[in-house]
Amino acid sequence: QVQLVASGGGLVQPGGSLRLSCAASETISSINAMGWYRQAPGKERELVALLTSGGNTDYGDSVKGRFTISRDNAKNTVYLQMNSLKPEDTAVYYCNADAAYYKGSYYILWGQGTQVTVSS
Repeated sequence: QVQLVASGGGLVQPGGSLRLSCAASETISSINAMGWYRQAPGKERELVALLTSGGNTDYGDSVKGRFTISRDNAKNTVYLQMNSLKPEDTAVYYCNADAAYYKGSYYILWGQGTQVTVSS
């Protein structure tokens, strides 16, 4: 079964930067959209950034202007560049692939989550 594998989380000071990566474990024929969501303790999972195969983007209001999503379609990989990090960005970040066409079926895939902690 194909999986998404996320990496790049860690501890960073306020104002710092991190880059998250998420790659599919096997080759996927096509993916409609790839994105990042996050969930902080006691809160619901929320959209961070989304990028469609056509190049359209959507960002959560709290990260606009600070985070940038990019994608390598050939490698089925999505990245999240996070700049000017704030303590309120602390959360577990999950990558997502929507309408991933794999071996004749469509799937919604989630990565395992990577912890981002912003603290001095």
